Amino acid sequence: MRARHLRGFTLIELMIGVAILAILVSLAYPSYVAQVAKGRRTDGKSALLDVAQRMERFYTERGTYVGATLGAAGIHAATSSQDHYNLAITAQSAAAFTITATPKGAQAGDACGTYSYTQAGVKAVGGGATLSAAVCW
Repeated sequence: MRARHLRGFTLIELMIGVAILAILVSLAYPSYVAQVAKGRRTDGKSALLDVAQRMERFYTERGTYVGATLGAAGIHAATSSQDHYNLAITAQSAAAFTITATPKGAQAGDACGTYSYTQAGVKAVGGGATLSAAVCW
């Protein structure tokens, strides 16, 4: 009787434990992926707001937004700091601008799509976004 008690787990007990673990992982993994994507969105949003600040500084110094560029010789890098978004000045005039952050790499299929921001502080999403600007921003 004592020898039977000390044998350990049966195959069925082990399979039940594996099944429970698989269920827990299948529930937790989508949440993990969503949180990673949300963290990457912060990279794009903060880059856009940084470019907007630099555009305002450019305007203060020159009285126009025309001529501001992104890239090595520009007012800001053409990518976000963690390289999850490409940045661009998509519209530019003497008194207005629109800048965009387009997801790339692992972030390319993000539900918020492309972020945009204007000199008036208007925040929007586009480029196949399935979530609203209010949710994404």
